Amino acid sequence: MIARLLVKPFGSVWSLKEKCSSTNGLLSKISKLIYGLYQYENNSSIAWNSSFKSEPCFPHGMKSIFVSGATRVGYDCVIFQQVTIGSITLPDAKSTGAPHLGDNVYIGSGAKIIGSVKIGNNVRIGANAVVYKDVPDNSVVVSGEQKVITKDVPLDNRFYSYHGKWVYYEKGDFHEVTDRNVIKSLSDSQNISS
Repeated sequence: MIARLLVKPFGSVWSLKEKCSSTNGLLSKISKLIYGLYQYENNSSIAWNSSFKSEPCFPHGMKSIFVSGATRVGYDCVIFQQVTIGSITLPDAKSTGAPHLGDNVYIGSGAKIIGSVKIGNNVRIGANAVVYKDVPDNSVVVSGEQKVITKDVPLDNRFYSYHGKWVYYEKGDFHEVTDRNVIKSLSDSQNISS
C-alpha cells in the first residue's frame, strides 16, 4: 500500500520503471528503490532493465509475475498472474540468455518461458505451458497431456531438511530422521558425511 502511494508522483508504475534507467544517478536510485518496494508488495519481480515496446496488459494486476533482466517484449503483450519469463545464466546450458517476445503475445496464467527463446508475433501461450524452444508467428502453445504413473508402494513425500541433523516435516512439526538408510541416502545425495 505504501509503494502505491509513493508511485503516484511518477504517474504509474510503468513510468517509474522507465525512470530506473535515468542518467540522473539520484533519480535512478530513488526510482529503483520505490520500484523494488512496489514489486515486493505485489510479490512480483519485473526487472527494471527488461525491455517492453509498450506497457503490457496485466488482467489481474502485476501480481506474482517474474520477468528477468535482458528480456525483450514487443507491443501489446497480455500477461496473466504467476507467469515467469526467465533467463538462463548457467554457462553450460544450451539456451543461455533471456527470452525475446514479439508483438501481440498472450501469456496464460502460470506459463513459464525460459532461456534465450524467440516467441513470434501473435502467439498464444496457454495456462501452465512451459516454453523452452522458439515459437513461430501465429502459433498456440499448450501444456502437455496429463500423465499418471501409478506405483506399487506408497511414496514418501515428506519434506526433508538438514539442520546439523536430518529432519522431516510431519503433522505441523519437524521430527528427527532415525532410519539409517534414509539418513545415508539423503547425506550421500547432498555430500554430507552421515
